[in-house]
Amino acid sequence: MTKTLINFLSEISFFSEVSQESLQHLCDNITEETYIKNEVIFEKDTIGNSMYAVLKGSVKIHDKNHIYDTLSVGDCFGEYALIDNETRSASVTTIENTKVLKIEREHFLNLIKNDSGFAQGILSVMIKRHRELDAIQERLASSKQDIEIANSKMTGLIDGAMDAIIMFNDNFRIVLTNPSANTLLENDDTLQRNVLFFFDEDSASLIESIVKAEDDKKPINNYLPNIVKVIGSNDTETLNEGTISKYGTNTKTFYTLILRNIEERLVAEDKINLLTKQTQYLAEEIQELTSSYGIIAEDKSMKDALNLIHQVAKTDATVLINGETGTGKELVARAIHKESNRNDKPLIRINCGAIPANLIESELFGHEKGAFTGATISRKGRFLLADKGTIFLDEIGEMPLELQPKLLRIIQEGEFDPVGSSDTIKVDVRIIAATHRNLFEFSKEGKFREDLYYRLNVFPIEVPALRNRGHDICLIAQEMITQFSKKLNKPIVQLSETDGVLLTSYNWPGNVRELQNLIERAVIVSQNGIINWQAIIPSDTNSTDITKETVTEKILTSQELIFLEKENILKALKHTKWKISGANGAAALLQLPPTTLTSRIKALGIERPV
Repeated sequence: MTKTLINFLSEISFFSEVSQESLQHLCDNITEETYIKNEVIFEKDTIGNSMYAVLKGSVKIHDKNHIYDTLSVGDCFGEYALIDNETRSASVTTIENTKVLKIEREHFLNLIKNDSGFAQGILSVMIKRHRELDAIQERLASSKQDIEIANSKMTGLIDGAMDAIIMFNDNFRIVLTNPSANTLLENDDTLQRNVLFFFDEDSASLIESIVKAEDDKKPINNYLPNIVKVIGSNDTETLNEGTISKYGTNTKTFYTLILRNIEERLVAEDKINLLTKQTQYLAEEIQELTSSYGIIAEDKSMKDALNLIHQVAKTDATVLINGETGTGKELVARAIHKESNRNDKPLIRINCGAIPANLIESELFGHEKGAFTGATISRKGRFLLADKGTIFLDEIGEMPLELQPKLLRIIQEGEFDPVGSSDTIKVDVRIIAATHRNLFEFSKEGKFREDLYYRLNVFPIEVPALRNRGHDICLIAQEMITQFSKKLNKPIVQLSETDGVLLTSYNWPGNVRELQNLIERAVIVSQNGIINWQAIIPSDTNSTDITKETVTEKILTSQELIFLEKENILKALKHTKWKISGANGAAALLQLPPTTLTSRIKALGIERPV
């Protein structure tokens, strides 16, 4: 039995360096004690005078309910009570029925004193433990330094970050912020405040739902699906994008919210979008220019119109340009804008008769995303694009009655609401309108708002018909011949007196636009610098004969006339493969302005077959 006990003691770390002979001496005064399950061997803060080694069973080292460690067979505890009089640092209680060896301090100290081998063995163990402790402390010191360096780097990274970094616990209480976050929240004392209080209702609900929806066992590292609005302590509101992540243990969970202010980016994007739209519209305008010839005027009627342009250009007065289709009303509008103080800003044009009634409101005033079916993105209207500049409303008489109050509001108050939005937008726009209709008669018939008519008719300008401009017809024709000849690489033809007579004797129902189309056709078909004007200029007698022939055959009803007009337009569209404008378009074939033809197509319900 003694030999078994000596072997057992030699396996215990505290006696591992003690010789077999010295362990024999230790066994002479060693005792065995037995404890039942959950029995206390000794309690914390009691003065001890013995150590124990577990022979059978197991014990727990604890302080009340907190367990530091559990020991089983071959483990020892309480050994420091053999060499000092300090109180126990923890309690020891059995986990099950347990048998221990008990070594008294008095016997231990006698062996140290009288058995040099025993003392040397114990000393060796203590030295070994001390060296191990030194190594542990050295590693701890090194680890502490590494931790301090890492912490310094992390602190520098967090504090130097331009993005706002906010850490909060599972109760949404803020535990850490960096300087950027304090600036964003407009508060240097945010610790332990509820992070949700710094967001508007929708943003707070979003963050709360993300935190509460996540499984506690799974980490999260997500981009916030929506832009969030932060409300600082000084009530400053900012829009931010960001990410949210989670870290911690089973008992403690923390969240990191990283936010980036995108106000400046949104403003820049908005400006880029606005400039892009303006560029697109201006590019369209350049393509749609009637000509690049400017206004040629020697006739008194046109000179009077030019004089009115000079008088009104420098003001911000609303101008109403009256005149037949094709007389050059758009050139007058461009001349007013060019001579005005707004000439460094855009001139935005819209033809009120060429856009379907259900789209013109969005075209003029813009719309919000989702305002109507197909509105997948927000769009800026032409009034906003024309801000600080000029807007030219061509064919204003075709504007739907239901939209006219909105236009009246812009003229009177300089503001409007985009489609689908409750936000009022202020603009500074000079309005120039044009029409070939008699708006005064229209207003009396209830087809146009009378108050809007008087608001538009502040400064009327009448553009004379081409047939009433005398020799101007020849001057304009010669300029057009020169331009088209250069463009088509043809010899430039000079008009003779006979040619002038032919040009001035024609009625020109399509005015300057008709003249432009005929001149282009004439230059194209010219041979060796010769143009047969009699073959180019329509004959009034031919149209008269056709009219007489039609009248003598049958008197048509209004429905029959509409049917004939529809059939005639369809023939022209089929012949030109549904091309409306241009030299070879249906409008030129029918001798109609493209805008008028577009209006007739819409009115007659003509649709292109699929």
